Amino acid sequence: EVQLQASGGGLVQAGGSLRLSCAASGFTLRDYAVGWFRQAPGKEREGVSCISLSHGRIAYVDSVKGRFTISPDSAKNTVYLQMNSLKPEDTAIYYCARGGWCDAGLRGFGYWGQGTQVTVSS
Repeated sequence: EVQLQASGGGLVQAGGSLRLSCAASGFTLRDYAVGWFRQAPGKEREGVSCISLSHGRIAYVDSVKGRFTISPDSAKNTVYLQMNSLKPEDTAIYYCARGGWCDAGLRGFGYWGQGTQVTVSS
């Protein structure tokens, strides 16, 4: 059974850091893309970052480039999202999901974790 468990969210002041974890089971990271997405109140869900070991691809949305870093731990079958220099506009529920490749769009990610809340205070 494919499962993704997102964790690591919390409340942080602007300029602070958080590290999100996405623990995957039922598949291995080398075979699928894992993406991080977020959804703020009243806004559509957007892609934040994605990693695909099989395609050798890492991608970030422009608004987080230089601040967020995605990385895999194949031994733990876990994908991390290190978030630095956080801004109030980063406040959202963050989800991780499994897809075939990073550029597939939301519809290309069929398995989703439960989400973890990130709140950045100003």
